[in-house]
Amino acid sequence: MADNHATFRFYEELNDFLPQAKRKREIGYPFHDHPGIKDSIEALGVPHSEVDLIIVNGQSVGFDYPLQDGDRVAIYPMFESLDITPLLRLRPQPLRVVRFVVDVNLGKLARMLRWLGFDTLYRNDYQDREVVDISVNQQRIILTRDRRLLRAKAVTHGYWVREVDPERQIKEILTRFDLRRQIIPYARCQECNGLVGVIDKAVVLSQLEPKTIRYYNKFYQCADCGKVYWKGSHYSHMQAKLLHLLEDAKL
Repeated sequence: MADNHATFRFYEELNDFLPQAKRKREIGYPFHDHPGIKDSIEALGVPHSEVDLIIVNGQSVGFDYPLQDGDRVAIYPMFESLDITPLLRLRPQPLRVVRFVVDVNLGKLARMLRWLGFDTLYRNDYQDREVVDISVNQQRIILTRDRRLLRAKAVTHGYWVREVDPERQIKEILTRFDLRRQIIPYARCQECNGLVGVIDKAVVLSQLEPKTIRYYNKFYQCADCGKVYWKGSHYSHMQAKLLHLLEDAKL
């Protein structure tokens, strides 16, 4: 039988990681000795990378806090768009330039983020260790559908994507990180994440089909992979989708 007992309460989207019976309510937690509070949070099912603030008995604490008998613990998610100083944050200040690394299961989301101008690294052969290393070394937020990936000790910025449909996913990310005012559409290559800029038609003439040469005059090219873009028949559809995403910001 456990010697000690604490009470935990998780807030907002952290409840997504809990069984239905434990959501949005106090959870009794029996334990021996004095485990680190980080280990206790993960034992309850919540990845530490999703947590930004821990309040124990009314005081903010760090991940190294040793759990005590009778502690009342409140756990809050990342506050990417809020300033919660002078409370003790559990990671560096929110990333001012938001950059992502996306795991192998979210390829369509990666392309949509690039389309909207967000610096997004993605390959369909990334190993979990690579994703973590890129996140740590380049200060990128991990986006994943794999909760286990976010439990890696080295991860400081990560987010578990709740939605399954790519169009719902992009809305989720724009809302979660308050990104709609940072959208710069068509600024990045959807294929490789390189920056896209205007290119003279004569320079890319050899890469174009005869009808494209005949009907279009303004072209853009990725500085990294060389892919050429222009406002073809698909452009109006993409513009409509973009306007829909921006309209959601007013709701």
